[in-house]
Amino acid sequence: MENDIRRLRLERAGMTQQQLADACQVTRQTIIALEAGRYAPSLELAFRLARALGVGVEDVFRWKTP
Repeated sequence: MENDIRRLRLERAGMTQQQLADACQVTRQTIIALEAGRYAPSLELAFRLARALGVGVEDVFRWKTP
């Protein structure tokens, strides 16, 4: 799975990783791992991220095509 968390976060007036983490009730390390593609979020966290970024879940995450 690929994501656009970093791009979307920066488009939000330079939202920091910590601000996004606080909005989603996770640690900054979780946001770092998500942006690096080392962690796949739970469905609940995916919805929290999308809401915090002001977009739909499908705008944040997409399947990697082979």
